[in-house]
Amino acid sequence: MKTLDIEAVQAFVLTADLKSFTRAAEAMDTTQSAVSLKIKRLEDGLGRRLLERTPRQVRLSADGTAFLEPARELVAAHQGAVGAFGAGQRRLVIGVSHHAVGADLPMLLRRMSEAEPGLVLEIRVAASRDVLDAFDRGQLDAAVALQHDSRRLDGETLLSASFGWMAATDFEYHPPQPLRLATQAEPCSVRHMAIGALDEAGVAWTEVFVGGGVATIGAAVSAGLAVAALGHRVAPVGTVDVGARYGLPPLPARDVVLYSNLTDARARQALRTLGAALRSSVGAR
Repeated sequence: MKTLDIEAVQAFVLTADLKSFTRAAEAMDTTQSAVSLKIKRLEDGLGRRLLERTPRQVRLSADGTAFLEPARELVAAHQGAVGAFGAGQRRLVIGVSHHAVGADLPMLLRRMSEAEPGLVLEIRVAASRDVLDAFDRGQLDAAVALQHDSRRLDGETLLSASFGWMAATDFEYHPPQPLRLATQAEPCSVRHMAIGALDEAGVAWTEVFVGGGVATIGAAVSAGLAVAALGHRVAPVGTVDVGARYGLPPLPARDVVLYSNLTDARARQALRTLGAALRSSVGAR
């Protein structure tokens, strides 16, 4: 009977899910070459090619597709067995900026749960300022937030989030009429960034909607009420960047940064998986 190296199986599952040897290596805290070698040995042992490798992408072969779910179940069973005699459930409280996660949140939660199924995840989504305040008060184990120029220069940069002037496909803007704008209530660094860019470019604007978060602002944008400065990764499906169409000023990218003082292995593994999954979802909408 063939036996499987559980780390090789885990490497395969992560690579398939994250669509990248690099991201899988980040999640496993190892090197890309080590992940590639583990998967090659797994393929040799099974006598099957599991992944199709090209310079631009990694995708499942037919055999890889058939093997993925059993492999996922095997990794989960292994993690459960390893944790059977642990010290009990560990709660991991993470604050996440609503400018950092959008429709990819279910995928991120799944990856973290698969990485450490014994963890109780508590995710709090809020404005970056509120997330950082809670982290500074010791209410969070980790924080994922937009970098603020004058605050917390430590942390691990996960990605650079691009921003655009997002609107519904049927949104119309006719200068010199003021640009209809949807924003978040003060204080908000993205609001400040957007208004500052418009004022500097001499674009007249009027605030027609104020939301309590990206979800409500996105709803106003989808309804065609206004344009909003939103990260491309969190903008509602079906909206478009109208900046070039209407000659609006470009918006700078913002770093998304992970802050944590955790030292225990299980929690750090979950955070590594979160970081890798966030990076792998860049550009996906």
